[in-house]
Amino acid sequence: MRTFFYILSICLFSIGGVAQNENFHDFTVKSIDGTDFPLSQLKGKKVLVVNVAFKCGLTPQYEQLQAVYEKYGDKKFVIIGFPANNFLEQEPGTNEEIVEFCQLNYGVTFPLMEKISVVGEDMAPVYQWLTQKSRNGQQDAEVTWNFQKFMIDENGNWEGVAEPRTSPDAEEIIRWIEK
Repeated sequence: MRTFFYILSICLFSIGGVAQNENFHDFTVKSIDGTDFPLSQLKGKKVLVVNVAFKCGLTPQYEQLQAVYEKYGDKKFVIIGFPANNFLEQEPGTNEEIVEFCQLNYGVTFPLMEKISVVGEDMAPVYQWLTQKSRNGQQDAEVTWNFQKFMIDENGNWEGVAEPRTSPDAEEIIRWIEK
C-alpha cells in the first residue's frame, strides 16, 4: 500500500509539473493578416507582449512602443501587440482597421497579431499562459486594462509584468531590455 501511494504521489507531482514546463515559444498565434505566427520563431529574443486598443486613453503609448522597438528591435528584442476589445469596447475595429490606424497615426512597424480576448472564459491560450502561475510557473498576473506589458526572456520564460499605465520606455522596462 505504501508503494501505491508513493507511485501515486510521483505521478501527481509529474502531472502538476507539466503545466509549468509550458513555454511562450510553445504557442502559435495568428498575425493580424491571418497567417500563423509560431512564437518559437522568437527564440533568442526578448519579447514585450502588450494588449492594445485604439480607442483607449492609453493609446498614445503606441508612440513609445514604436520608439522602443526602433531603438532596440535590432538587438534581439521584439514587441508584439495583441489588439483586444475586452475593456469598454475600446478596440472595436476589424484587423484591417487596426493596422491602418496604427500605421497612419503611429507608424507602427512592430508585429501585431489578430484581435483576441485577454480576459474571461474566451481568453486566448497565450494569455492564459501569461496570466496564470499554474501555466507560466512564475506569477499570476490578471490583465487589468489595455496596454498591460508582459516581459518574456530569450528562452521563452515569463520574467515580469508592467501595469497598463507604465510607459513602454519606463526605466524598469528599459533596464530589462538592456540586461
